[in-house]
Amino acid sequence: MNLQNPAALLQMMNLWNRFERNHPKFPLFLKAVAQKGIKEGSIIEIRVTTADGENFDSNLKVSAEDMELVEQMKNLFGGL
Repeated sequence: MNLQNPAALLQMMNLWNRFERNHPKFPLFLKAVAQKGIKEGSIIEIRVTTADGENFDSNLKVSAEDMELVEQMKNLFGGL
């Protein structure tokens, strides 16, 4: 999706709004994390469990280079 295209950006925002309605606790979680702040050295962990019960786990330690992406994501999603 080309987010430089205003129509694509609008579509992304509409999808995000629908996601927020369907999963209201997740944006609240993201806002709580953003308030505390993701900083260099923070660890982000994620687990995905498929519908058939298979687990995929990963984690990463946030580097100084990652912080630009973190800031851009905050801006894109309205200050999360």
